[in-house]
Amino acid sequence: MSATLELSKQLIAQESITPNDAECQQILAARLQAMGFEIQHLPFGDTHNLWARRGTAKPLFVFAGHTDVVPTGPLKEWTSPPFVPTIRDGFLYGRGAADMKGSLAAMVTACEAFIAEHASYNGSIALLITSDEEGKATYGTRKVVEWLQQQGEQIDMCLVGEPSSHENVGDVIKNGRRGSLSGELTIHGKQGHIAYPHLADNPIHKALKALDELCSTLWDTGNDSFPATSFQIANVNAGTGATNIIPGELQLQFNFRYSTAVTSDVLKHRVITILDKHNLNYAIDWHCSGQPFLTNNGALLQAVRDAIADVTGLQTQVLTTGGTSDGRFIAPTGAQVVELGPVNRTIHQIDECVRIEDLDILSELYQRILQLTLVSS
Repeated sequence: MSATLELSKQLIAQESITPNDAECQQILAARLQAMGFEIQHLPFGDTHNLWARRGTAKPLFVFAGHTDVVPTGPLKEWTSPPFVPTIRDGFLYGRGAADMKGSLAAMVTACEAFIAEHASYNGSIALLITSDEEGKATYGTRKVVEWLQQQGEQIDMCLVGEPSSHENVGDVIKNGRRGSLSGELTIHGKQGHIAYPHLADNPIHKALKALDELCSTLWDTGNDSFPATSFQIANVNAGTGATNIIPGELQLQFNFRYSTAVTSDVLKHRVITILDKHNLNYAIDWHCSGQPFLTNNGALLQAVRDAIADVTGLQTQVLTTGGTSDGRFIAPTGAQVVELGPVNRTIHQIDECVRIEDLDILSELYQRILQLTLVSS
């Protein structure tokens, strides 16, 4: 059994449903401390965070990841228990196998191999690990980045281990992500008997034209790195459940996934303009969980591309698709951020799994990236 597989199994066995770390970071810290990393545990709120650094010189290369996982869903639907790491047909099954305990294991074994081969190297290596990526992301990487800034720490390059790959490890990497802006909209009317509509004010009827305009609006056309901004309604709720009552209000949740071609402030203004145009009586609460970010050509992106070509022979595809990641908290500090991880086909699903050979490929990729960024040619 390879070192990466063994460590992956050890981590999967910990029932670390967000924001619970379930001692995963203690396991990682022990391995890192044995390599000479200085360990700092950073508990914020209900979240466990780990900052481990080896060296004091620049550049500072950081592996970023999370020990928390999403809930399992119905246990009876799993072929094997989600927190009992199980090998079947060349795959390792368990919650977090792909997202992202396999990546964490590969980061650690890559560091072990790299440090064993290179007694000295340029710069420093660090790991930033949180247990709050799959949840509210309030006390995790966001808070650690704030703490690092207070300490005067500046991350130069950050490799996030999110499962970026589609069919084979390294076929896709992410050099940016779209922003995410959510709104909770309440449209007020007046409740009444459905047989006497003139004595009531139906908020559903009043909202329909405005909602149609919001759904049909072209917010932008994107750019070379991002697709056009997307507006989606996530939930609509109104009424009492009775068929003879006009509801007094309509509640609606929506989300923008937006590109660097627009800002969150511009989107807010345009939404308000549309709502006001239709003379609605409304209230709206906004939540921006992350601004869009993009890492253009630089030392890290080139190193990741070259490492993938060297190890796998693939010419990787560089995309910004998908949801958000904790890279959104790190990129604004000026760091180069790239995401590279295992195949994402089963993440958040029943019977989540990762191909066993992919774990060793990923470890080798991470080791090669360290060589290309921290060792003089």
